[in-house]
Order: sequence, then C-alpha cells, then structure tokens
Amino acid sequence: MNLEWKIKRFETLSINELYDLLQLRAEVFVVEQNCVYQDIDSKDSKALHLIGEDNGQIVAYARLFKANDYFEQASIGRVVVKPSYRDKKLGHILMREAIYFMKTKLNETKITISAQLYLKKFYESHGFIQTSEMYLEDDIPHIEMKKE
Repeated sequence: MNLEWKIKRFETLSINELYDLLQLRAEVFVVEQNCVYQDIDSKDSKALHLIGEDNGQIVAYARLFKANDYFEQASIGRVVVKPSYRDKKLGHILMREAIYFMKTKLNETKITISAQLYLKKFYESHGFIQTSEMYLEDDIPHIEMKKE
C-alpha cells in the first residue's frame, strides 16, 4: 500500500476526484448499508475533502468542517474506507489524519461528529465521547460524539 493524503476545497477537486469520491460514498453508505438517503446534501461545497489514495485510487475519505459550517464546533463526517481496504486499519489512519489536520491547519481542537452507533468504540479510541442519546438518522442508529 502506497498511501498519499490530499486535502482539497470543493472547487479544487477534479471532475474525476469528485466522481470517485461520490462513487465510494454511494458504494458504502447507500448500497452496502442499504440506505436510501440524500448523500449530495449541499454541504460538500463548504467542506474540506480529505482524500487517501493508493496508487491514484481513492481508498479513504472524510469531509472536514470548520466551526459553524455544519455544527457549532468543527466536525468530521462521511468517514469512509473502501471495503477491500478495511483489513488494513485504514479507518484509524484516516481519523488520525483528519484530527491532525483539524488541529494543525484549522486550529480546531473541539470536534463534534454524528457517529453510527456501531462505531462508538472506534471513535472512542480516537478520544471522542458520547454526548447524546441514540437517534435515528436515515433509519440508522447514531449518537453525537465530541472530542475536546
């Protein structure tokens, strides 16, 4: 695996990068999770896009938001790893990259996420704590989590 990380504003994404990241999001969030929802939600233009590539193929991705662009605090969302790469612990690397970027480049240390409930332990391993009761988002159990 030859990982390269990029961070891009929406307007600097190439057409191919945008297509590939939307394809990955649809593959996991719509098809794999069998969830019909509006993935293209008008928030991509406000986000910074963290992209992990292996030999030019997008294999990991997350959206990063400054405070007040999504939640009151900075946030990380649409955290996704290509299914064929999940055995490489790439989700942990992706979260470390996202948190590092938020802290060093955006000067954001307080982060809020809307986490799928089954990933609670994963996010706790990155310093997030549960701050809400379970709620349904697109018929999937979620919890709010914060890292301070």
